[in-house]
Amino acid sequence: MAHEVRFAAFGGPEVLEIAEMPVPEPGEGEVLVEVYSAGLNPVESAIRRGEHPERWRVEPPSGQGRDLAGQVIATGPGATRFSRGDEVLGFVDRGAQATHVVVPQDNLIARPPALSWEVAGSLYTAGTTAWSIVEGLGLRPNDTVVVTAAAGGVGCLAAQLARLRGAAVIGTAPDARFDFLRQFGVIPVAYGPDLAGRVRALAPHPVSAFLDFLGGEAAEARALGVVPSRVFTLTDWDAVERDDAVRAGAGDVIALGRVAALVSARRIRLPIADIFPLDHVADAYRALEKREAPGKIVLGMRVVDYPNQKTREPELKEQDVTLGVPTEHAHVDVEEAVPAAIGDGSVRRRRREAHARSAAGEGGE
Repeated sequence: MAHEVRFAAFGGPEVLEIAEMPVPEPGEGEVLVEVYSAGLNPVESAIRRGEHPERWRVEPPSGQGRDLAGQVIATGPGATRFSRGDEVLGFVDRGAQATHVVVPQDNLIARPPALSWEVAGSLYTAGTTAWSIVEGLGLRPNDTVVVTAAAGGVGCLAAQLARLRGAAVIGTAPDARFDFLRQFGVIPVAYGPDLAGRVRALAPHPVSAFLDFLGGEAAEARALGVVPSRVFTLTDWDAVERDDAVRAGAGDVIALGRVAALVSARRIRLPIADIFPLDHVADAYRALEKREAPGKIVLGMRVVDYPNQKTREPELKEQDVTLGVPTEHAHVDVEEAVPAAIGDGSVRRRRREAHARSAAGEGGE
């Protein structure tokens, strides 16, 4: 049997439940993916709450989520791009948060080996949205871009893509996330009143684009003199209708491939703020809806565990204890190599095999 996240009524995270279902079968041009990771996006919360039903037509009971990564375990008729065992990432229209998902083959790309599962499963919506916006802006070194919610997944990626093109980036975030933004070359500014005035004091050039991923800041963009065609929002339909802002959306698999290549080459980074197992999906969305997470929040279907493990980590995470606690230190640039939190057990298997070979060698001496 397979399991999927569903909601039977509109509401907050408390309406989410894990439903059991038969493993689906792929149809024409489709493949069946065993999902290893699925990223969360703020728009999913708006849809689940029943906001703007004229824009997002959803009838409960409904699945949830678009982004996923995993392994192909079956192929349907006419599906020739992938084979059983291929590792992939991509998207569906809805229902990615499940252990097994049928996906049109044209919605997938092969997972680059350098892309961890948690990043791969979080990349589609944030990555292609950021890519599509920045690519269309034609940014140059004399441009200054404002990004609201710059510490979030799409904001963080858009800021880095703008910096790659030489633009200055001013990003809004809670005070506790200022250092997080600075590591990407972003000039941080706090949430609060008179954003336009505070941005002017920081901007090296006039602001030429405004990416409002937080929502509700179109008036600040107007005060900065940004033309409506260069003001983007994700879920602020009032700004689209009242101020002619542009409603941004996700791109295609070509854009996904380009972003994946940049992340794999470490030219940009997609930080992972937290990983939750599938049955903790409500807690994952509660964390997302605080809008404080640095980077992406991910559901992991194969969160790494260890043989004979008898203890579990406490629910209170270290970041909850240290968040907002200042630490004095000189600035350093660090590249960390950390083990993936989601996987198929191959790393541990290789380590056991290497240990066994080493032990056998020692015994033969």
